[in-house]
Amino acid sequence: MADLQTQMKQAVADAAVEQIKDGMVLGLGSGSTAALMIQGLGAKLASGELKDIVGVTTSFQGEVLAAELNIPLLSLNAVSRIDLAIDGADEVDPGFQLIKGGGACHVQEKLVAARADRFVVVVDSTKLVDRLNLGFLLPVEVLPGAWRQVKQQLEALGGSAELRMAQRKAGPVVTDQGNLVLDAKLAGGITDPVALEKTINNIPGVLENGLFVNITDEVLVGEIADGVAGVRSLEKRLS
Repeated sequence: MADLQTQMKQAVADAAVEQIKDGMVLGLGSGSTAALMIQGLGAKLASGELKDIVGVTTSFQGEVLAAELNIPLLSLNAVSRIDLAIDGADEVDPGFQLIKGGGACHVQEKLVAARADRFVVVVDSTKLVDRLNLGFLLPVEVLPGAWRQVKQQLEALGGSAELRMAQRKAGPVVTDQGNLVLDAKLAGGITDPVALEKTINNIPGVLENGLFVNITDEVLVGEIADGVAGVRSLEKRLS
């Protein structure tokens, strides 16, 4: 399955690169599929197939990769607009509402997506769900001094929340902004992503949560058909 998933990710990353045109300011997302897209962009710039591209990254991970590939970069504050942002997602529902933040980069990812004229999400078919949060936990970035208080408030909404712990260091995960992440699970999943995004962001101590609502323009899905990796563009289901 891992090899097939890699093939799906590569196919959808390649399809996303095809949407990039000369002279664009690009939002460069985070995660494994976005990394493949950045690599594809770097190859096209190196060959001269694309030119006059400037990237705005959503994480240190993307910044390091783009720098290695000689992709010109600017900070978010240095650009007045972003033509196209391309990023992955941890879950996508039929209405194009997303959960992001598995890599703890969702604050900068949301800033870049919100600034973009067009936001394209690239995923493999395993990320498509009927309802958000049944399988993937909802990340909530919090100020370090408020994590216990926010945890109690999230649990009062009818679920559970746990401080995300690092895998290869002692202690919790620390975001690029120097904050902590609570991973929340709502009983029965998330039935109203729009309302919940606002509710959580209104909790004192919360910087941002991983619900991306009413922001996605297109979802490109990598899938396997008859043993061959292909790409499908989804149509949004209106609720």
